Amino acid sequence: MYAVIKTGGKQERVAEGQELRVELLGQEAGAEVTFVPVLLVDGDTVLATPDQLAGARVTATIKGEELGPKIRGFTYKNKSNQSTRWGHRQRYSTITITSISPAG
Repeated sequence: MYAVIKTGGKQERVAEGQELRVELLGQEAGAEVTFVPVLLVDGDTVLATPDQLAGARVTATIKGEELGPKIRGFTYKNKSNQSTRWGHRQRYSTITITSISPAG
């Protein structure tokens, strides 16, 4: 059984016991989070419409936070002696999928 969940503006395919990195959820480590699936597949059964997914839930436990790769940038304007260096490092939440429950 697997499901497709939407979090942080992205969709992820998840299975029970899977560990993945998602956009920062803003909760502490050990907290339980519930996602509403966009798609749920159990063998030959596929649930995809909002009516079929009304009671379906995907629960996960937050394991902690981690940092993504450092992104460095540089802007330069010719003939004006203007340049800027900048950097960014995205923060992510690491979660473990604990259960996938279909509707009903």
